[in-house]
Amino acid sequence: MVDNRFFEESREQSLIKATIVAKYFWAWAKVIIGAMRKYPELSHDKIAYVDLFAGPGRYKDGSASTPILVLKKAIEDRDIRERLVTIFNDKNEGNKRSLETEIQSIPNLHLLKYQPQVLNEEVGDKIVQNLEQAKLVPTLCFVDPWGYKGLSLRLVNSVLKDWGCDCIFFFNYNRISMGLSNPFVVEHMNALFGQERADDLRERLEGMEPFEREMTIVNELTIALKELGGEYVLPFCFKNERGVRTSHHLIFVSKHVRGYEIMKEIMAEYSSNKDQGVPSFEYNPADERYSLLFELTRPLDELVRMLPEDFTGKTISMKKIYEEHHVGKPYIKRNYKEALVRLEEEGKIVASPPAEKRKKRYGKVTFADSVKVTFPIPKD
Repeated sequence: MVDNRFFEESREQSLIKATIVAKYFWAWAKVIIGAMRKYPELSHDKIAYVDLFAGPGRYKDGSASTPILVLKKAIEDRDIRERLVTIFNDKNEGNKRSLETEIQSIPNLHLLKYQPQVLNEEVGDKIVQNLEQAKLVPTLCFVDPWGYKGLSLRLVNSVLKDWGCDCIFFFNYNRISMGLSNPFVVEHMNALFGQERADDLRERLEGMEPFEREMTIVNELTIALKELGGEYVLPFCFKNERGVRTSHHLIFVSKHVRGYEIMKEIMAEYSSNKDQGVPSFEYNPADERYSLLFELTRPLDELVRMLPEDFTGKTISMKKIYEEHHVGKPYIKRNYKEALVRLEEEGKIVASPPAEKRKKRYGKVTFADSVKVTFPIPKD
């Protein structure tokens, strides 16, 4: 029996997750369509959105879940609706029927060139084999199981193997953390981490404090995904209502830095805490209640410290600094511009053109992508 508790209410976390996925879908589709126009040999002028655990289409409170949000965004954009193929799957027959009803009630559904397909399959070896054997059109795949059954490295890799394909999946941290020490679900954990890595984790996790345990598990998953070719991995953490425990992560995986940059900006927007403007890549309902605690951490100061050390002796544009430095760090482009303005004010870099010759916006000096920055070599 499928566990539908996830859909019984639309907590704020669920809405944020669905919105992040829907926003990325639209941005991804526009980038892919632009590339297809420039390089028509790359595909057959189609893109796809695949949701393997689609659910009933609405939460119990009546708000739309991810499939409905994605379809509505597609219908609003002519370029997307003329190219998009959508495949939704849920092994629960009731969810399938409910989703079909919700989809048919979407205004202007007929504008989609390819009408949505709703399947009723178990996510397992058969689906993975079909994906492995197919040459996919550019596809965004969303995998959102209640626990961990069906989620595997093979599944993610079966999507990432083709051009323009990205994957977003729901990583139920609590269940997976418990699963790593549960002998009855060894097969599922091995499928998720790989047997050798899963065995190593089982040994290493014994006696670890909760925070260290979480960081170790997420880090090992990230390494496993990168080994498969998913070079750019971005986790977004959700805390429980009290803000003291992680409930799950939303994990983004791509082979291309452009997708990583887009998702980074989207996840930054929905981070509940932004110390010095640096996003936490976390949604924590407790952040508003305990905001004073975060004033003690100053992550932008750390970026201001890092840049002169990492680029000493170089002359390089703002755009190149960002591109070479941000992967694997919590900073977005705006943070780099703020840090460089501070470094210029402190006399630690030389900018061309200098601050007095650059535009101001809302009374503040701007730092365009094209501005050249010289990092002096420190004197002994």
